Amino acid sequence: MRTSLNIPQEVLESFDATWQEEELESRSRAVREAIHEYIERHTELEGLEGPAVAALAFDYEHTLVIGKLHTVQHEFEDIISTTQHMHQGEWCLETIFCQGSAARIRELVALLKSSESYRFV
Repeated sequence: MRTSLNIPQEVLESFDATWQEEELESRSRAVREAIHEYIERHTELEGLEGPAVAALAFDYEHTLVIGKLHTVQHEFEDIISTTQHMHQGEWCLETIFCQGSAARIRELVALLKSSESYRFV
């Protein structure tokens, strides 16, 4: 099926450079792979039930969210086993290791994703 998309020029240039560097045979192939990855990323957690283990990785600007992040971590201490924190200038990389019910982990992910301050990696 043919599809038309509106994409900012700089995003398309970056996308093209990426798939070409990865030596994929075409932009269409790269778009198909990106769509499959998007679907997996956004549906895999939704399908889990029962106990689960997860690692959540994201970055953020330290001064904007550190207080809020600590509050969230305390609210979810029942599933957060440990965290790892790394500084890169004004930005931080955080990894949260979780163990507990998949439903509770989904709650944490949804809460973090609802804030534009975090970028999942």
